[in-house]
Amino acid sequence: MYNKMWHQTQDALNALLDTESQNIIEPQRNQVFVFQMLATFYIKYVQIFRNLENVYDQIVHPQKRILIRKILDGVMGRILELKNDMVELELTEFHYFDDILQDLKLAPQQLDIPIPKYFLREKLEAIKGREKMLEQILADSGLHVPDMKITAKPIPLEEAVKLIQIAERARQGRLRALFMKQIYLQEYRAKQARLLGEQVADAGAAALRIQKVWRGFHQCKKTEREREEEMVFLGMNPPPRFDEVSPTITQAEKVNHLRNEVQMKHEEHYREALVTIKNDLKLIEGPDIKENLQDQIRHWFIECRNLTGTFPNYPDAEDGGSAIIFSNKTPEQVIEDILTNQDDEEKNKKKKKKKEKPKKEKEKKVAKEKPKVKNLYGEKASPEEDEEWKMSPSVFLQSLQEGNSLYKDMWMNKDESWNFPQDYDPELIKQEKRKELESEIRVQVDELMRQELKNLKLAVNKEMELPVKEGRRKGKKVRTIESLYRELVEEGLLIQSLKVNLSDYIGEYSYLGTTLRHLAIEPMPSLLDVRQLITLYGILPLGSPTVHEKAPLVKSLLLAGPSGVGKKMLVHAICTETGANLFNLSAANIAGKYPGKSGLQMMLHVVFKVARQLQPSVVWIEDTEKTFYRKVPHAEKQNEPKRLKKQLPKILKLLQPDDRILIVGTTQRPFDAELQSFCKVYEKIILVPRPDYASRYVLWKQIIQRKGGILTKALNISCLAKVTDGFTQGHIVEVVKDVLTERRIRQQVRKPLTAGEFITAITSMNPVYKEEEDCFKDWYAKTPLGKRRALSLTAGGKEKDKDKGRKKGKKEKKKK
Repeated sequence: MYNKMWHQTQDALNALLDTESQNIIEPQRNQVFVFQMLATFYIKYVQIFRNLENVYDQIVHPQKRILIRKILDGVMGRILELKNDMVELELTEFHYFDDILQDLKLAPQQLDIPIPKYFLREKLEAIKGREKMLEQILADSGLHVPDMKITAKPIPLEEAVKLIQIAERARQGRLRALFMKQIYLQEYRAKQARLLGEQVADAGAAALRIQKVWRGFHQCKKTEREREEEMVFLGMNPPPRFDEVSPTITQAEKVNHLRNEVQMKHEEHYREALVTIKNDLKLIEGPDIKENLQDQIRHWFIECRNLTGTFPNYPDAEDGGSAIIFSNKTPEQVIEDILTNQDDEEKNKKKKKKKEKPKKEKEKKVAKEKPKVKNLYGEKASPEEDEEWKMSPSVFLQSLQEGNSLYKDMWMNKDESWNFPQDYDPELIKQEKRKELESEIRVQVDELMRQELKNLKLAVNKEMELPVKEGRRKGKKVRTIESLYRELVEEGLLIQSLKVNLSDYIGEYSYLGTTLRHLAIEPMPSLLDVRQLITLYGILPLGSPTVHEKAPLVKSLLLAGPSGVGKKMLVHAICTETGANLFNLSAANIAGKYPGKSGLQMMLHVVFKVARQLQPSVVWIEDTEKTFYRKVPHAEKQNEPKRLKKQLPKILKLLQPDDRILIVGTTQRPFDAELQSFCKVYEKIILVPRPDYASRYVLWKQIIQRKGGILTKALNISCLAKVTDGFTQGHIVEVVKDVLTERRIRQQVRKPLTAGEFITAITSMNPVYKEEEDCFKDWYAKTPLGKRRALSLTAGGKEKDKDKGRKKGKKEKKKK
């Protein structure tokens, strides 16, 4: 099944690579067409990524998984590149693909980017070891916070006896009241019977009344059942047992678990086979390879001596040794290359001298002739750039094409009828290990041949070679990473992240984004749009080293939004999904620690040294606007909140593509910060909004169920979502916790939940008003990307007005 799925996905990838290679060559002028093209590629790559992630997680053949992993990383990187192109084109972080999804017949849920499971699975042991060490350090230093459990306080014996007596008396009173009620009802029935006397009711009338009541009751129940079936059929209500897990899903989960176990076994067999097959090849084919290499190099010595009159210089081991010279070449071809290179060098020197002067003169002329043109964003650009748009060069397309060609050569038409359990293929291992063995033997042969060449030079040319002097390195005492790690934990700079998955950030898609943009209305992003950006900019680069090195580099990320929208949760989710360390460099947390300028430099040095060694790492700065205050409030001057302001830009410059470190800032009041320095530090700014109606509906529903609530017809979720406009996820979670106590959960069977209970609890809280949301919008419009977006929209509007004016003028001329 998964082999078939892999072949289908590879066919789709092959077709996509062909179409993309054609479109890259052709420059385009229409911005709408370009965005449609980029968005289509993006959506198709996301579909391929979803399938490949599923295949990589479930396929058990170890050698296939190596190739799939390479292609998977390439697809991830290509998705990030296309996202970067779309941001540069539309000048916004949020994009809407409603019309394209409709054309491709896809649901918005299929656009969700999954987090590869291998991010955590492949380093599970290291993460567990690190967590144990962190817990041990916290326990030793007395900083460990125990789990909040309700424990009974010890009370004296007399009070305990009194409490038991009160409870027992109350129980007896309830029983006595029930008994007295039964006696009263019995006496009442007897009294009614005496009053009626000897009146005998008509049996037929009694039967008719009973029938009437029963038929009415039966018809009522039947109507209710039919109405329920109709609502289920229309999709307005979920079917019965909708929330129950079906046996097929449980069976599928068991099969997935078994497949993972088989994966582990096959991986172990594969690792063992790599060693055993290499040793066998070394014994059988090693001596022959050594002799061939020695004969090849000796022949090269003699031929060079005959042609040039001197023995050649042997390449150094750092440069690659004899492998540079004999890369799939015979000694004769090598000698021909040497002679041709000598001739070419002499010719090039002469040509360069002649061409240098005319080139300089031409460059000066071109520079004078070129007009200085400014594009919409105030940047200098050539006229061609304004007219035509070309896709930016891709780093990952080549690796994807290489992976695709490897698949075609090795696996596309391979007969695997002999390998039913899908274990390793020994022939493929032999092909790989022959190359490795040859390179290892070549190193040994190079040492021997260097000595032989020295002897030949001494014997024939009488050349003396000076010994190479090796400088002595003075050893410095360096602190271990474990000691630095312990120090940061004890200082509270390295903290334990909460176990929160990104899927716990609940929300719904924005289904009207494209429609609103066509009407020149900028929609607020939905919660799932924010979640997708966190996956693209935070989780995927931190989880995969190859993606982080080659994809568009995002060193810093800012989450701006009102209190309670889940900014802190998203930071912890990044750490949970990637297994990253969490460093807290908030102004409040570093106050009073490592005082002075030298202390600050020492702290940052230690933090980023540990972050590099134990990457991936997340450096979190909570309330980051305090670091960039325009004017520090008098109450906070002692804490020195602006300590990191000058250091952060320097740190960002030092971060390399190899360093999987992400600086994440969270802020509730970004308008208090100095905008210019703020935006210099944070490359990507994500505005986290309050939830809209659709997101609130999903939030109420899921949070009530997670806390043990039962959804019935008495609880109107739609009404709750409508009434709670302006309230955040934090408010909703707090209200559900307050209402759904243990006692209330037990009462649900006889007293179902109602919307009124939650509404009364939420009335005491302050919502996020529209004015506050508008403040965030206005602030975001002042950021570099916001400014560029506003400029492009105003320029586009002016062009439209001009076009309309021209059309009106033409119509009037025709009428005349």
